[in-house]
Parts: sequence; C-alpha cells; structure tokens
Amino acid sequence: MKEVAMMETVETIDVDYMELDDIIEKEFGLNKENLIMILQTIQRRYNYLPKPALAYLATKIGVPMSQIYGVATFYSTFSLEPRGRNIISICLGTACHVRGGARVNEKLEELLTITDGQTTEDKRFTLESVRCIGCCSLGPVLKINEDMHGRISSDEVKKVLDQYE
Repeated sequence: MKEVAMMETVETIDVDYMELDDIIEKEFGLNKENLIMILQTIQRRYNYLPKPALAYLATKIGVPMSQIYGVATFYSTFSLEPRGRNIISICLGTACHVRGGARVNEKLEELLTITDGQTTEDKRFTLESVRCIGCCSLGPVLKINEDMHGRISSDEVKKVLDQYE
C-alpha cells in the first residue's frame, strides 16, 4: 500500500525529456551497457530516480522496465523516493556507538523531526544511519553530502545543520 502512494507522488514530478535525451543519447549513446551510469546521472539531476524518467529510459534504450527497476533497487545508492538536498549519514557502528553516536542520532531526529530513512518535508535533509563510514578513530561521525564531521557531540548537531541552509 505504501508503495502505491509513493508511486503516485513520484509521477507528479516534472521530468525534462529533452534533458533526458541529452543524457541518454549524447552522453551514453543509447548503449544498454551504460545503464548504471545513466541511472547515476539521472539520480544526480533529480536527487532520486523518478518513475517517469525510468519509463522513458526503458523505451529509449530498449531495456524492460523490470530490469531497470531491478538494477535501481539492487544498489543501495539509488533511491526511488525523493531525497533531501543534503544527505546525512550518521555512523552507528561499534566505534561511533560507544562514543555517543546514538545520542547524536537522537538529536538529529529531534531537530529534523524525522527518523532513519526519512526526508524532511522541505526536502532539505534525508537521514540515513550507516554501520561504518570508515573513520572509526573520529567517532562519532556525521557525514553530510561529502563533508565529514568527526568527534561530534549532540550539542554540536544544530550548529552543523545550520551550515546547510
């Protein structure tokens, strides 16, 4: 039931088909072998993979929608739901957890009024918990887009979020 509601929301987005043509034809030459790279480019443009764009892609390169959907759902970097302009990854792995990662996560949820995997109403932030970011000595670690914020305390969270207006 949730998926049906999500699909209705996704279909209302304005997709620029001329821009999709440029991506599919000019950048990747209608080559089916470039499916993942095409999906990455579409996601960079829209911050997720809109259903109308996927349907158009399927028609343009002659790949069944089921195959495109399979690729889009297999890789965790792809999203079929709208995401925030800023992606927050909070590390809740062992090293970050013992150094207060859970408290930082609670503060994020409180300030943003969302939980793990959700996006703020204004589409400013998406919150995702991860098991390891790869810099355990800096825990707890918060990654916003490509910016790393290490040794962060729950008291510093608001100040960090304010940098991403």
